[in-house]
Amino acid sequence: MYRSLAILALSAAFLSSSALAQSVGEKTGVNSTLGIAPKTADFIKEAAMSDMLEIESSKLAQQKGNATEKTFAGQMVADHTKTSTELKSMVSGDMKTAIPTALDDASQKKLDKLRDAKPENFASEFDPMQVSAHKDAVSLFERYAKGGEDSKLKDWAGKTLPALQHHLEMAQDMDKNRK
Repeated sequence: MYRSLAILALSAAFLSSSALAQSVGEKTGVNSTLGIAPKTADFIKEAAMSDMLEIESSKLAQQKGNATEKTFAGQMVADHTKTSTELKSMVSGDMKTAIPTALDDASQKKLDKLRDAKPENFASEFDPMQVSAHKDAVSLFERYAKGGEDSKLKDWAGKTLPALQHHLEMAQDMDKNRK
C-alpha cells in the first residue's frame, strides 16, 4: 500500500508541473511509465538520437556481426537514415535546435561498448541493445502519435510506428536465436 501511495505521489508531482514533467520524464523514463506524450522538442531530440545510435551501431554490426546481424544492420541503416531525413525536413524554426548533432553520453557509451566488443562477444552486446532501443523507440512514437502537440509530427510518428514495431520483432528474433 505504501508503495502504491509513493508511486501515486511521485506521479502527481511529475504531473503537477507539465513542462517539468515532460522534460524530466523523458530523461528518466517516467513519461513512458505513465504513458504521457513527450513535448515536441523532447520527441524530436529522442527520435533523432535514436536514429543516430541505430545508424552508428548498425555500421559496426555490418563490420563485426554475423550474417543475420549484417542483414539486420543493413536494413537499420537504410530505414533510420530515411526517418532521420524525414524528421529533419519536417522540423522548422526554433525546433531545429532540438535536433542533436552528436550522440549524448549514454548513447556514446553504448556505441563504445559495441566498438570495443570482441567479435565473439559482439552478438551478446548488439542483439539485446537492439531490442531495448527499439522498445524505447516504439514507446516514444506510440505516445507521440497518440498525444503529440504538432499535428504533422504526430501523423509522421503514427506512420513510422509500424516499421519500428517490425524492427523490434526482428531484433527480438535475432536475440532469441542467438541464445
